[in-house]
Amino acid sequence: MQLKIHASLNEIAAPIWNGLVADESPFLEWEWLSSLEEAGCVAAPTGWVPQHLTLWDGNRLVGACPLYVKGHSQGEFVFDHGWADAAHRAGITYYPKLLVAVPFTPATGARFLAAPDADHIAVARTFGTVLQDICKQNGFSSVHVNFCLPAEVDALNEIGFVRRTGYQFQWSNDGWQSFDDYLEAFRSKRRVQIKRERRELESQGVEIGALAGDEIDDSLFPSMFRLYKKTIDKLYWGRQYLNAELFELLRQRWRHRLCFFVARRRGEVVAGTFTVRKGSVLYGRYWGAFEELRYLHFNVCYYASIDYCLRHGIDRFEPGAGGEFKYLRGFNARATESMHFITNPALEKAVVQFLKRERGAVASDIGWLADHSALKKR
Repeated sequence: MQLKIHASLNEIAAPIWNGLVADESPFLEWEWLSSLEEAGCVAAPTGWVPQHLTLWDGNRLVGACPLYVKGHSQGEFVFDHGWADAAHRAGITYYPKLLVAVPFTPATGARFLAAPDADHIAVARTFGTVLQDICKQNGFSSVHVNFCLPAEVDALNEIGFVRRTGYQFQWSNDGWQSFDDYLEAFRSKRRVQIKRERRELESQGVEIGALAGDEIDDSLFPSMFRLYKKTIDKLYWGRQYLNAELFELLRQRWRHRLCFFVARRRGEVVAGTFTVRKGSVLYGRYWGAFEELRYLHFNVCYYASIDYCLRHGIDRFEPGAGGEFKYLRGFNARATESMHFITNPALEKAVVQFLKRERGAVASDIGWLADHSALKKR
């Protein structure tokens, strides 16, 4: 077996990399990751230095992981700014650090890819050990593996990584056949409110359409970028991670994964959301509006997407991180996991103690949200 480090995903042929991805998360696919690099969204000037690891048996790729050297903690969605601040106060250098993740994408999936005939757990353990060695030998403060699978959590835990638990609000089809079926599952107060929010579209003269794959007109890609930019620009905490070049690359090479929900009024685009579909999962990513209309966000981002899932046999909709308001609209809390290795013993001890308390609080939150769901008890 031979281990290699790649400064660009373009050093690996797309079919070879995607052969390991197979049915895994679409955000692990070569087209997504390499487009981020080629567009300059992921590069040294933005604080993301690609250092992808691959494992080869002769000329055959048997394992891989997307690895980045990070000079900050932006665009990760597993927030360790408090750890960095604590390290700074203690005189410990926290950056640079190592990150195994998909940039700007809080979606759970494999972080260690393995060939179909390889032992996924053994590959994950091998990469975990290699990452620890790289970290120690090169002076990195830590290794972070974000939004990983439960089996990877167990494998990394065995070799000294510590677990962090968070949660997201996700929608799952509980056997509903239509949006009306779904509405009947709500408690009365919430059902009335959702109907009111959906009626607002008609009074506004807004129509929402879903376009997937080849149905998406080329002219919509620049519009989707402008909508994304519109949202970033109006939020004082907003950070623009993506650029117009990325949207153009995705138009050329990743259109088959995309689904755009577009709101129009008098024929003009007023809002839209950029989602990704693979298999039985729909992933919500970017939203924007050129006009501020009442309830437009909920209708475009949530109700139209759920209706699409119900009509197309999609079992799960992951709209992304944050948004307590999702819970009021039938999205339930689901745990997410990340794994962390910290070289400094004092900082590690503090983080371990913090994570123990945090896991208890997260478990309590998830339990409370389940007991107080907007959906009626089955």
